[in-house]
Amino acid sequence: MRDDRFQATYLIETPLDPAKVAEVMAGEQSCGTFTRVEGETDALRERARATVVSVERLDAVAAPSLSNAWLERRGTAGPWQRARIVLDFPVANVGANLPTLASIVAGNLFDLGEVTGMRLERIDLPPAYRRRFAMPAQGLAGTRRLAGVPRGVLVGSIIKPNVGLSAAETAELVSRLCDAGLDFIKDDEISADPDHAPLRQRIPAVMAAVRRHQDRTGKHVMVAFNITDETDAMRRHAELVAREGGSCIMASLNWCGFSAIETLRRSTDLALHGHRNGYGAMSRHALLGIGFQAYQVLWRLAGVDHMHVHGLQGKFAQEDSEVVESAHDCVAPLAGEVDDRVMPAFSSGQWAGTAPATFAAIGHEDLLFMAGGGIMAHPSGPAAGVASIREAWDATARGEPLEQAAASHPALREALGFFGGR
Repeated sequence: MRDDRFQATYLIETPLDPAKVAEVMAGEQSCGTFTRVEGETDALRERARATVVSVERLDAVAAPSLSNAWLERRGTAGPWQRARIVLDFPVANVGANLPTLASIVAGNLFDLGEVTGMRLERIDLPPAYRRRFAMPAQGLAGTRRLAGVPRGVLVGSIIKPNVGLSAAETAELVSRLCDAGLDFIKDDEISADPDHAPLRQRIPAVMAAVRRHQDRTGKHVMVAFNITDETDAMRRHAELVAREGGSCIMASLNWCGFSAIETLRRSTDLALHGHRNGYGAMSRHALLGIGFQAYQVLWRLAGVDHMHVHGLQGKFAQEDSEVVESAHDCVAPLAGEVDDRVMPAFSSGQWAGTAPATFAAIGHEDLLFMAGGGIMAHPSGPAAGVASIREAWDATARGEPLEQAAASHPALREALGFFGGR
């Protein structure tokens, strides 16, 4: 790949010639439109037009994945050919402008009349272009340093109940979770700055509990405060977290937007926990939306430090293979020698029993393993829930089956009996 070009890969479905559709895509997302226009000289096209790198024909289907009035008006029938297309774009068309980069690789393409399916699968960047965007402020190494976990899985949990607790009640729960032995605690994505526990009260109350625990034990528990809001409010609340000695903030990426997250990144070096809620609307249809590789590229360019990937054998719709691939994406540098790896955050239905499958699939322990019910609902309480997860990961790392390890670890034994039958 040239230093002055970047690439995007798409899966399309069309009743037309995929090679011709690829040319339409290249023109639409660079200097062209549906027909050549005045001023679109050969020199301009040479300088600014996207180009088609490859067109790989895949299978054909008898029915379209999505409706298309443009094709229906023309009486265009199938079969509908699927193809993988790689386009090459000039860096100069974009510059270091993340919203525009997103609009070029994932904008009007989804509305093209020529297709009955369009999915952005991946984005590949040259190192020089990647360096023009934000880097993670903490990433893998900084997160481990701030949480005091130099090796092994970081064990985390989520504030439950999701909403309804007052600031004082939240702080009391955080105190219990700190004592339970967690490395990481986060707000739920639906609890940001509610009337019953505003951040101006919740942040000081929670951090007082974290500091008391640190004074007793020397352990700083990382708390990700959900500061999702308009940009000025997020910056204000990030400053409050920093003043209170906190180390992490969280934002709902899709609803804040690239510009807000970029501004937040520039204003703080706190670890930025990127929550992807809403991503399913962009990804669950196989022939529509954005695949995780491309999605996480865009948000990593905004400077996040952690990315949610859901969890294996979890409660959500994703296949385990998609979760695994997403986790691998997070720990792969975006552009060669640039170390911009971020922490994959596993959650959704996780408990001690999902540790072996996770380790077998991922093959490393650079991850945040979060359990809500898997900790809070343990029959012997949250401390036993945390212990069961640590015991499960320790056994898995040494190659010991959980049933065998459970014989000498009561917390793990209880977890297997209680959660394993569900």
